[in-house]
Amino acid sequence: MRFILYIIIFLCFGNHAFAQYLFKGHIDNERWQNEVYLSVIEDYRTLDAINDEQIITKVSTDAAGFFQFKGNQLDDVQKIYKLHVDNCTSFNQGSNHFEGHCTDSNAILFIAKSTDTISFPLSFDAQMFCDIESTNPKTAAFIKIDSLKEEMKFAYSEFRSKANRDLNNKKWFKTLQDFGYNLNEPLAELYIYTFLSDRSHQFHNYYLEDLKTNSYYDELLERLEDAYPDSPYARQYKAELNSDKFIVQPSEATNNLFWVYILIGICLFSIALNFWLLYSAKKKKAQQQTTAREQLTNQEQNVLDLLLNDHSNKAIAETLFVSVSTVKTHVNNVYKKLDVNSRDELKTLFSR
Repeated sequence: MRFILYIIIFLCFGNHAFAQYLFKGHIDNERWQNEVYLSVIEDYRTLDAINDEQIITKVSTDAAGFFQFKGNQLDDVQKIYKLHVDNCTSFNQGSNHFEGHCTDSNAILFIAKSTDTISFPLSFDAQMFCDIESTNPKTAAFIKIDSLKEEMKFAYSEFRSKANRDLNNKKWFKTLQDFGYNLNEPLAELYIYTFLSDRSHQFHNYYLEDLKTNSYYDELLERLEDAYPDSPYARQYKAELNSDKFIVQPSEATNNLFWVYILIGICLFSIALNFWLLYSAKKKKAQQQTTAREQLTNQEQNVLDLLLNDHSNKAIAETLFVSVSTVKTHVNNVYKKLDVNSRDELKTLFSR
């Protein structure tokens, strides 16, 4: 019975027990301090930096320089990770990590997920972080890209003329793009994009020109969003791409903005004109009413006010203590002087 219970536990939880990562390797303890750091890189513009906020954990090596990271806290989806060592003193190590640099450090970037087993062996001449042995075929993509970049540096160093640089820019820009695409891993393409679009790099101007006509960048966004939906990589790349598109195609955006300003200006002018016309009409009518009243005697003005308040002839007579016939005479005089024929016309003349 106990044996059957063990079998059930193994079947239910065995996959979780083995769903752990294992990163191991060796460093040269004589060259480096015996602490190795593991970081996760979610901001691809900080690939070359050392950032305390990105460090997941650290381990100490044994006397032979062996280190090992293992656990189950990594994500199931692939992300960019970094191992690094440095010789920053313990006193200023925290500040160096926070400021993103250490003058004496070495690192390796790789792609991994929670189930990967990866080894970082020393090379034959005790060089570390030069090779990767992994259960994940995508892990070594960055190593392959870095090897290609070393070939590129050699090509540039053969002749240091402007003509050679221009030819190499065009050749290697396309070579790196195609190489990343053929790796069939958007994170690897993103690593190359980061290098080619770096504002401090000689490729940046070429990248801006290429962005105007090449659909590659939009297609890369689609691949990123398909493979890593809602990831910081896809969101950051989309924001940068839109920003750079605005830089390289300002004329269309500026032209659209120009017409927006024109329409806003027309609307504001129309509103201001309507207010001015309304104000002018009211002012003109007020002047007309003042001029009309000046034609009337004081008693006729009193009769006018009572007419405008809907008083009958009898009510006006009682208010002014005159006869109804006198009121009728005043009303006729008011009509004649103001050129109206009824009380309605009179109200229209003195309406506000």
